[in-house]
Amino acid sequence: MTIAEDTLVSVYRAADDLRRGQSVVLRGDTLLMVTPLETLDDVRLKDFAAGVSAEPFIMITANRAKVLHIAPEDWAVVRLDRPSWMSSADLGNLADPTLDLANPMRGPFKRHNIADTDTDRAAVKLAKIARLLPAVLAVEISQSEASSLIRGGLLASGAEAVLTSDSTHARSLKIVARAQVPLEASAETQLISFRSPVGGPEHIAIVVGGVLHKEDVLTRIHSECFTGDLLGSLKCDCGQQLRGAIAEIAKAGGGVVLYLAQEGRGIGLNSKLKAYALQSDGFDTVDANLRLGFDIDERIFEPAASMLKALGVKSVRLMTNNPEKVAAMARYDIIVSERVEHSFPPNPHNEQYLAVKKSKTGHFL
Repeated sequence: MTIAEDTLVSVYRAADDLRRGQSVVLRGDTLLMVTPLETLDDVRLKDFAAGVSAEPFIMITANRAKVLHIAPEDWAVVRLDRPSWMSSADLGNLADPTLDLANPMRGPFKRHNIADTDTDRAAVKLAKIARLLPAVLAVEISQSEASSLIRGGLLASGAEAVLTSDSTHARSLKIVARAQVPLEASAETQLISFRSPVGGPEHIAIVVGGVLHKEDVLTRIHSECFTGDLLGSLKCDCGQQLRGAIAEIAKAGGGVVLYLAQEGRGIGLNSKLKAYALQSDGFDTVDANLRLGFDIDERIFEPAASMLKALGVKSVRLMTNNPEKVAAMARYDIIVSERVEHSFPPNPHNEQYLAVKKSKTGHFL
């Protein structure tokens, strides 16, 4: 295990603690103790920062700040005062836009006039890794306070390790299992699973035919979609894209589908369902992600490049309408010899979704 991989262990352990509603310590250009707003209750709020000299504050992303009419300057993360009247429920409402209409915010909020630090950005990134909304309660701590908190059982992680975790994880992926699994569209199909020795998401390569260690391999990069792939949801075209890709690859004589564990454009299933709830209130798929505090698309495609390299595939004919996938493969030294159009007719439930992909995210539709 490399030093970077060993450090990544602390990131995933800290993210697991955040997911359970625990506090963690982040070391960087500042020292912070943070806990997620989404899982906060009154007991944890009362105990947070007990024995710490500084006053706690709120951290949210610039995207969420704009929704709350807080000018974020050009910062990715914004610090806000935590008014004494705010209960754990109030803090949860601040983080979760699906609760905005039922619980109108009681602002205005006082923004700290301080640019975000690497540690601030790492705090909300760690919440994202934990598959939580990117909003935390934080407090600056001294070195002695940090040491005391760690001795008391809090986990610590480095800000740089958090901010580089996606790339470190992608580079550490290894093949851990493979098996022949005949599919309806192609009996000659092999599933190859990838996992990092330090944890994190696991990905699958669906390999049709004998295409490993070849060039110009017909390839689809597909992010998992529980609702579309498994349930046949009509809100998106993901299920059609997955099954259609396997069928077209089989028809062409072979190829690869890289099935990435990046549900909901990388925000996770729970947050994706919150985005769906916002879409029911009239927001489109892009606006919903931004209101939740996420970027328009949180996915990364470096894992796909690492998987292709492990499979001996250096160049691909990429089945996609997403220009970012083409650009990403070039960044990670995978040659895209051809972009192959891959689209399906809309239905009454996903017409707007597809129109937004074309108008706001530049898809070739």
